[in-house]
Amino acid sequence: MRNHCRLPLAIFCLMTLFAAHVSASVEVEDVRLWRAPDHTRVVLDLSGPTNHKVLELANPLRLVLDVSDASLAGALTDLPLDGTPIARVRSGIREGQDLRVVFDLSADVNPKSFQLAPNERTGHRLVLDLFDAETSKQPVIAAPKKTVEKADARRPVVVAIDAGHGGEDPGASGPKKLREKHVVLQIANRLRSKFDASSQFRPVMIRTGDYYITHKGRRDLARKNQADLFISIHADAFTHPSANGASVYALSTRGATSTTAQFLADKENAADLVGGVAVSDMDDVLAGVLTDLSMTGTLDSSLSVGAEVLGEMGKVAPRLHKTKVEQAAFLVLKSPDIPSILVETGFISNPKESSLLATPTYQDKMASAIFRGVERWFKSNPPPGTVFARSSSGEAPAERAVKVVRGDTLSGIAAKYAVSVDELMRSNSLSSKTIKVGQVLIIPESG
Repeated sequence: MRNHCRLPLAIFCLMTLFAAHVSASVEVEDVRLWRAPDHTRVVLDLSGPTNHKVLELANPLRLVLDVSDASLAGALTDLPLDGTPIARVRSGIREGQDLRVVFDLSADVNPKSFQLAPNERTGHRLVLDLFDAETSKQPVIAAPKKTVEKADARRPVVVAIDAGHGGEDPGASGPKKLREKHVVLQIANRLRSKFDASSQFRPVMIRTGDYYITHKGRRDLARKNQADLFISIHADAFTHPSANGASVYALSTRGATSTTAQFLADKENAADLVGGVAVSDMDDVLAGVLTDLSMTGTLDSSLSVGAEVLGEMGKVAPRLHKTKVEQAAFLVLKSPDIPSILVETGFISNPKESSLLATPTYQDKMASAIFRGVERWFKSNPPPGTVFARSSSGEAPAERAVKVVRGDTLSGIAAKYAVSVDELMRSNSLSSKTIKVGQVLIIPESG
């Protein structure tokens, strides 16, 4: 009788141990994928922390991701692989307990993987970035300083337009599942169109799709394109849905000008953690560059252009949150040599403003207001060597600035405006008759 009782007890113990082992394993709850201009990001949402390793295999090209003591909750058949170097994804269990995910590749990549701890928006995550091999081989070179002595000295003003958040980081959320990252990209695209329609500007989009770029990466792209102005567009949320009003922010080297400014800066600065950035890639808050003497002039310009933009926004927004430009330590505004502003188009957490922000009409009004404010400021503060500088000096009227479009030739433009090709070349410091689409030419006075 005693022996009869031992067997069930042993079985019970084994079952208990097995159950403990199973409960300790990690579940991959979801797998998501985004394509950025220079890399593809794969994100695994995990039920807890785990170990992993990445193997690169050739003939054929494969990337193997092993996740220790893990299982996959769903399938990998619905991932958006178009436009990525991933041809197929498959998975299986290795050595009885480890999850193996195999990425069949159509092109060589340089992988980078890291884990992220939970935050207020997401749980544990394993991030796998597949950088395009050709892109990652290119050296990173700091953008040269803009000077009057450039070959094309009558250049348009370069405006870097940054749609906040993106990809892994949705930003704030409003009623009816409205997401900040989508709204601000729509406004940014409308703003780009308005700058693009003017021969006096050349817009540069920092983010063109649904993917995340680090704060430093956004600043670097602005510098790479030698931007004269950086505009980061947002539609944030506050702790209470009654918070409302559009606003404009500039960088602060001392402290925030209000509790709201501090709250928004803290939220925006945390975006790198939500967006999925390795700890080793995080740049420290306001380090180094803020001691640069050039920052003083840059901040003054930021406040000045911000005031013009805020004034125009007040004509279309139901309400301004503050009637003057506020300041806080926003990481994305940390460029020492580029005037930079952060535009809050409204509070997406406010039901009324959220409804407005979702409409193309209001998005266009807001984009037009930002454009008018920027245009007015550059007319009063023309950077040397730009079309605005030429216009303000009286050397050439603004309407004589012409942007080259597809099909244009130098001789054709000369004939259209009744000037000689030689005059056109001298006025624009051209060494040849070759012109490029998007190039701005100054038409000299005839006779």
